[in-house]
Amino acid sequence: MAPSIDRQGYWGQPTSTLDWCEENYVVSFYIAEFWNTVSNLIMILPPICGAIQTFRDGLELRYICSFLGLAAVGIGSWCFHMTLLYEMQLLDELPMIYSTCVFVYCLYECFKQENSVNLFPIVILFIFSVSVTLVMYGALVACLVMRSVFIVTWVYPWLRALCYTSLGVFMLGFLLWNIDNVFCDSLRASRQSLPPGVGVVTQFHAWWHILTGLGSYLHILLSLQIRSTYLKYRPKVKVCFAYFDILLLNCCFDLMLVIYLLISLFVCPI
Repeated sequence: MAPSIDRQGYWGQPTSTLDWCEENYVVSFYIAEFWNTVSNLIMILPPICGAIQTFRDGLELRYICSFLGLAAVGIGSWCFHMTLLYEMQLLDELPMIYSTCVFVYCLYECFKQENSVNLFPIVILFIFSVSVTLVMYGALVACLVMRSVFIVTWVYPWLRALCYTSLGVFMLGFLLWNIDNVFCDSLRASRQSLPPGVGVVTQFHAWWHILTGLGSYLHILLSLQIRSTYLKYRPKVKVCFAYFDILLLNCCFDLMLVIYLLISLFVCPI
């Protein structure tokens, strides 16, 4: 993280408690952190498509909420990085807690009867959600990781590739997030000497959005795969040459849009 530079934009002086490493109002007068903003598309468009497809397939409401929760995180993060206002910061941080609670519920209730509702974990997760701290969020993510690894190790080992891909992509994003925080001054200095199209690649907080968005999307698909397998819907994973699809109930959750956004946002400079 770094202090805000003097350049002013449409939204005025930042009021948020955080101001990330990307220089403010460099690309657009209307967007404070341009790359940190547009990189959230990967957490908005694919999850909305996933929610629509899940609804069409008649799957459980919890998975529709999972996709919409991820989309809410992307929308909140978009608003925050676009404005750097404190109100928008809350819109960014709170959905992260709430959506992760939904992910945890889905994964820990995946071996129950169809359309069953267990109030006890809902109450526990609600208590977690109102205790909004970095430690609480980390604890929720740790629960997801441990549960996922347990299931693919002891129950459905053929899902290890999907599980570890999701986890690996998410952790790579977390690594880049830390690099962006620790080496912000060096990254900012390097952008002054690099061509614009190359300097964009050093916007590691934007990469954090892309990689964690992709990792979270894959996690929802993993959770759906586990649940559908338990309910004997006979889901299957199909790998294609140009991109890969995960088929549930003979319907395709298309990830080509994810890969397209991943490439186009950072390879093609504005």
